[in-house]
Amino acid sequence: DDIAVVMGCVLGGIITLLGTLRAFLSEKKSNSSTWLPDENNLAKRQFEVWCLQYTVVWIVLFGVVVVTGAYEWFNEWDYMNVCVVLASPFLLQPFLFPMDAEKTYPICQRYSFKANVWIAIFSFIGNYWYTHYFYTVLKAEYLFPAHRLNDVPIALFFATHFYFVTYHTFSNLILRKIETTYERSFLRTVFYWGSILGFAYFTAFMETLTISSFPYYRFEDRFMAYTLGSAFYGIYFIVSFPVFYSLDEYVGKLALVVPNTVYQTVLESFGASMIVLCLLDFCRLICDVPLHIGGVLYYIYRKQ
Repeated sequence: DDIAVVMGCVLGGIITLLGTLRAFLSEKKSNSSTWLPDENNLAKRQFEVWCLQYTVVWIVLFGVVVVTGAYEWFNEWDYMNVCVVLASPFLLQPFLFPMDAEKTYPICQRYSFKANVWIAIFSFIGNYWYTHYFYTVLKAEYLFPAHRLNDVPIALFFATHFYFVTYHTFSNLILRKIETTYERSFLRTVFYWGSILGFAYFTAFMETLTISSFPYYRFEDRFMAYTLGSAFYGIYFIVSFPVFYSLDEYVGKLALVVPNTVYQTVLESFGASMIVLCLLDFCRLICDVPLHIGGVLYYIYRKQ
């Protein structure tokens, strides 16, 4: 259909461009190419490995709910329980099951804790503020029973957390592979940012596609939701992927680099969130769509 053709052209163009750029990059002579942090940054390495392992678990469990249509019998508490349960392993891991490399560290010095704080802030702001841009620009709406904060299902604040931890773990692997494989150059910088743009768009499109069978998230124009909407959603990640990647990334490699404090982590997440908010609003202005936020503090939405 038209959506498949347009998306195929967009993604094909991105892959072709990146493949062409890659051919002109010079690989490092040292055998330093890696997807995961090295042994000098063991806490981050162990956390990313654990994230990849748990990602398989939550995708399978979440997929069963969607594929079987079990959500048809869900009420607001069922949606909440499913999302909280799936997010809990990420949220509780730094406290209850710390990585071996950081067991002796105070909680605020653990990479896993700081990573969760970063994602939790970004997820909250994304739901609380950015969702209204989808309501306004793409005429999206959630129609499943849910406890709502500012007209956004509270269950989604938790669902976004486990989605975003996974997305940002994969982006870390990609960006690290580029940095450790190729010599620093202008073309590598272009390739690096092109990869961010490409993976951001791919991530946004795949999420939209995978929940397309869920009938209680609707758009006025599905073609616009997949094409323009994926670009709109991808703005989140164009900003967040490189900022999150830098969190404690160079510890143990450069003498002057020390781990982020929780305070720095919070500021960086809020800063990235504000950049995204500005970009979304610039896009809204370009589309000449007035912004309306009509949410209330709290209420329960139930299907009529």
